[in-house]
Amino acid sequence: MTREPPPGSAPMTLLVRGFWCECWREDPTGGGPAVLLSATDAYSAVQADRWIAIALRTLASALDPVASAKAWDWLDEGRMETRRTLLRAQPCSVTVHQGDTRVTWTVRPALFLPLEQGGGGGPHACDHPVHTVQSCGADARTY
Repeated sequence: MTREPPPGSAPMTLLVRGFWCECWREDPTGGGPAVLLSATDAYSAVQADRWIAIALRTLASALDPVASAKAWDWLDEGRMETRRTLLRAQPCSVTVHQGDTRVTWTVRPALFLPLEQGGGGGPHACDHPVHTVQSCGADARTY
């Protein structure tokens, strides 16, 4: 989708393809709602799976041995399948379990509407990344 550019300039694409990434924590036995821990935008499959990988590497050392092994399995082997899935513009998720807690990273294709420059040449006051939103969860793929 494009709009008419000013005379002498190139057309501006209104929508930018990317991915919306979320990290959710739930306690399936407690019956409480899932809690959104983090959310971010990514503009490539590489950037999206890197976001999950950084979080899993950080968390892996604090997990019990079984959960840690599953996290490292994803980092060593499952990550490439996740990237292939994202390159096909399909949603995916990665889940680790620690005791009664389940942490799920979800990534789904998204279209972003970029903000324009303000009249004074500078960005709008709200032109910054959004890192926290309320949203509904997605089905989890467990590793």
